[in-house]
Amino acid sequence: MARLLIAGVLVGLASIAQIAQAAEPAAKAPAKPPAPSGQAVYEHWCAPCHAPGPGHPGTQSLQLKYGGKTPAVLLERTDLSPQAVSVFVRQGILLMAPFRKTEVSDTELAALSAFVAKNFKSK
Repeated sequence: MARLLIAGVLVGLASIAQIAQAAEPAAKAPAKPPAPSGQAVYEHWCAPCHAPGPGHPGTQSLQLKYGGKTPAVLLERTDLSPQAVSVFVRQGILLMAPFRKTEVSDTELAALSAFVAKNFKSK
């Protein structure tokens, strides 16, 4: 009799656990990571070479190349389209090495290109 009572209690507890599990809301899918900030990508990958001031080889190289006719600081340029920025980043130019998709993803590149080209004025 005691065994029958214990078996009944165990079946009852199992049923209660199943009902409780069914009543729990479905687990939410993980949220998508936020879109990358073009400024954050720029600060991480570009600013070490292209920020204003001495000690930034990309800026110094562009100062020599343009002789003051075009701004050497990338964020001051008005002639860089998002497409041009993307090409320079993926293919490199002069002494600038290309950046692979494992370094700068396509999503990050799109945000970066828009950020750097924010002053672009088409002719």
